[in-house]
Amino acid sequence: MNHRSRLWTADQASAVLRDWIPYVDIRISPADELSLCLPPGSPTDITAQARQMPVAGVTEVVVKLGPDGATSYTHPEPHPANQRPCHPHHAADGSLHQPAVPVQAVDPVGAGDAFAAGYLSALLDGEGVAGHLEGGVTTGAFAVTSPGDGEGAPTRAELHLLGAPPGTVVR
Repeated sequence: MNHRSRLWTADQASAVLRDWIPYVDIRISPADELSLCLPPGSPTDITAQARQMPVAGVTEVVVKLGPDGATSYTHPEPHPANQRPCHPHHAADGSLHQPAVPVQAVDPVGAGDAFAAGYLSALLDGEGVAGHLEGGVTTGAFAVTSPGDGEGAPTRAELHLLGAPPGTVVR
């Protein structure tokens, strides 16, 4: 999702996007755009909105939360009532939150695209949901540390540098 209100209204976008939901596997969206694919009268709570998507066929809903990170909502995995979730990082309801990487933000332009690139790169690398989210928040963090929409994009070899201590020499 990347709604642009200068191109069409929320009502116009919703009318089209709701029809596309049955063909979506993974939905990556900022929290304020979740409702665009839901029927009128849907809940306003982010978690409730994300939970409605799998009913429509979406296997995973990823909600970008800016400086608060991102949360993935998937179908809960069945497990006995007295046991922990089957995947150690998921909550019992199938959600998984990844906090943002703390950085000194310079410009938020491009952070959403960078998040999607990092998320999808980890997906294509065969990582699990936790790895997808980590890839997304890491590349998003790189993006906001530079002005412009692509200047801060890291290479794979640079991904580990975000947590490097001050004064680390990079050649």
